[in-house]
Amino acid sequence: MNDTTLCYITQGTRTLMLHRTKKKNDVNHDKWIGIGGHLEPGETPLEGILREAREETGLTLLDCRKRGVVHFRSDTDPDEDMHLFTATRWTGSLTACDEGDLAWIEWDELLSLTLWAGDRIFLKLLNDGAEGFELTLEYRGGDRLVRAVLNGRTLPVDGEVN
Repeated sequence: MNDTTLCYITQGTRTLMLHRTKKKNDVNHDKWIGIGGHLEPGETPLEGILREAREETGLTLLDCRKRGVVHFRSDTDPDEDMHLFTATRWTGSLTACDEGDLAWIEWDELLSLTLWAGDRIFLKLLNDGAEGFELTLEYRGGDRLVRAVLNGRTLPVDGEVN
C-alpha cells in the first residue's frame, strides 16, 4: 500500500498543474496532475504535502486544507491511498520542477487536459466545495476507470482513458 498526497493550489480561477513529462517509468507520464508525492517514513499527510510543495514548486503553503481521501485500486499497480489537499495562499516564488512543467491553468480549460478519468471526478468535487469525502477509484488495464465509489455510493463511469 502506498500512502501519497496531492494538492491543487489555486489562485482565483487558475489552478497550478504539473504536466508530468520528465521522469522515467512514470505511471503519470504525459498526464496533468496536482503537486504531491509519496509520504516518507513517519511523515503525516500534512507534513508530506508541505514538503512536496516546497520540493516541486519552491512554494511554502500557508493554508493547506485536507479535502478528502482517494483510494486507488488497480489490477496493474499497487494500491494507493492519496490524501487530497487544496491551498490558496503561499510564500516564495515558483521554481522549475524536475518531474515536469508547471503551469497555471484556467478552470474552464482544466478538464480538457490529459487527465486520469478519476481525477475529473475529484476535481469536480473540489470545485463544488466538497470536504471530508472518501472516493475509491478502480482501474483495469492500467488506465481504464471501471468503478468509482463516493462515500459508499457507486458513481457512473464510462471507462474513458482521458
